[in-house]
Amino acid sequence: MKIGVPKEIKNHEYRVGMTPSAVSELTGQGHQVMVQRGAAEAIGFSDDDYQGAGAVLVDNPQKVFEEAELIVKVKEPQAEERMWLRHGQALFTYLHLAPDEAQTRDLIASGATCIAYETVTDDDGRLPLLAPMSEVAGRMAVQAGAHCLERVMGGRGVLLGGVPGVSPARVTVIGAGMVGQNALAMAVGLGADVTVLDVNVNVLRELDHRYGNRIRTVFSSAGQLWQCVTEADLVIGAVLIPGASAPKLVTREMLRQMPDGSVLVDVAIDQGGCAETSRPTTHDDPVFVEEGVVHYCVPNMPGAVARTSTLALNNATLPFIRQLAGHGAVAAMRNNPHLLAGLNVHDGHLTYREVAEAHGLDYTDPHTLPGLGRNG
Repeated sequence: MKIGVPKEIKNHEYRVGMTPSAVSELTGQGHQVMVQRGAAEAIGFSDDDYQGAGAVLVDNPQKVFEEAELIVKVKEPQAEERMWLRHGQALFTYLHLAPDEAQTRDLIASGATCIAYETVTDDDGRLPLLAPMSEVAGRMAVQAGAHCLERVMGGRGVLLGGVPGVSPARVTVIGAGMVGQNALAMAVGLGADVTVLDVNVNVLRELDHRYGNRIRTVFSSAGQLWQCVTEADLVIGAVLIPGASAPKLVTREMLRQMPDGSVLVDVAIDQGGCAETSRPTTHDDPVFVEEGVVHYCVPNMPGAVARTSTLALNNATLPFIRQLAGHGAVAAMRNNPHLLAGLNVHDGHLTYREVAEAHGLDYTDPHTLPGLGRNG
């Protein structure tokens, strides 16, 4: 199979779809891998590294899209990239379609097969390709929040861990999934006063056993959420409904009750954000202030630590890339229900129910499409 790896063009996005090591595995199996020149120079992988791994270097992204049967990326294709997608081609990347109707319509119109990292599943019902970036984003959320609490960033001027004789910052983590648990670990490690909310009592029980009296676990109800948000110096939104828009749990009125200079890090922003006031920002201009609260809402947070993120992501994606390349996208999904769970768009059909509901578009059960049915 011809596999294409273009350079990412989203603002300050330095990750890359495949490392030289991953390329070497695919070329060793007889596949051709085209990599755009300079695709990963910013994170220490040179063109010579890729060439040594057997890649064919390509000068421009359009050529990658025109010739490749499978495109492997990190972030969702930008508008100019979507124009190059075509029927019969497969795209494997993060998509986050629920808050992005323009991208959704463009992918449907392209006729391409679009598989989203964030909805691929495993035997335990988890999201193995979202997990590594959730780990990175959760840990980064605390770093970003601590920085935003500094006065020069518009924050309250509070040190996250405090010092002897001075109380630490109060941190509220909404959601105890992969993002929330990694944020929790970092915040506890830095000495913050941490509260975590979730609706899963078993998860809260596990966290209580792990951390003891170093944290507070709270079952998330409207009243408890209000109290924990309004009393916090730093709120980390770590809410996820797979493939769907994030629920708006943090209201504008809650933010009005927070102390001026408090910080909200909305990690759910790539699914639309979990606060009414959230809107996407960039690494160039990462924060804005609304209702006196500093908002950090960068959708591609892990792009800031792109080398770590790329290595972690490739560890998770490579087995699936091998399947897609070895069997072709349709056969690979027919053989692997977890890969089929990642399918969002195929041959002009929208195949992920939550995305269809988010945009009021027609949904097609992927099992009813030619080649993808339970009986082939």
